[in-house]
Amino acid sequence: MLYILSTPIGNLSDLSERAKQTLAECDLVIAENPSYSKRLFEYLNIPSKKFIQFAEHNEQQKLPIILKELHGKKAVLLSDAGTPGISDPGFRIVREAVDRGIEITPIPGPNAAITALCASGLPTDKFIFLGFVPKTEIKFTNELKSAEDLEATIIFYESPHRIIKSVGFIANSWPGAKVVVARELTKLHEEFIRGTAAEVLNKLQARGNIKGEITVLVSFK
Repeated sequence: MLYILSTPIGNLSDLSERAKQTLAECDLVIAENPSYSKRLFEYLNIPSKKFIQFAEHNEQQKLPIILKELHGKKAVLLSDAGTPGISDPGFRIVREAVDRGIEITPIPGPNAAITALCASGLPTDKFIFLGFVPKTEIKFTNELKSAEDLEATIIFYESPHRIIKSVGFIANSWPGAKVVVARELTKLHEEFIRGTAAEVLNKLQARGNIKGEITVLVSFK
């Protein structure tokens, strides 16, 4: 049995009772960052479990070990925050487990992309999640152009040190596009910066120093 368990993206009170019970009863924890995930167990006063790290740098080495461990055990897959498998290598475990007939059970919960979308004020009837976008302007704009053709709201993750550059790419090609930068969702300094691409770019440039986890949304409607 493998549980795909969503954890809070900031506020620990967002963890569901079902998630807490599953964490307390599991035999094995597969975590992107075990040292980070262990803090959640300490917060919940849950006794230590067996942890296996599964991340981009060791997935080929750890995948066979994890698949062997899954048989006969109740395992939980965790990412650093949010829903496992979304922009992290966790989906590879799920895919291989499905192929081997291992039962998969999702424990739904927080996700930065959907959390940002529902509060953005942008259309929610059709959206595309791009994960982490390309770093070069040509590849970046080509990817967004594909979504523009579908008339879908675009959602992607960006780092603080690249956010001005990425919004600048949008402003260069679509200065009037509606942009929302959602920062530090569910945390103490949660913030939504809204406006046209050009307006949001000006707001970000005026700050100079930008910190935190960032989700960007773009609409051409």
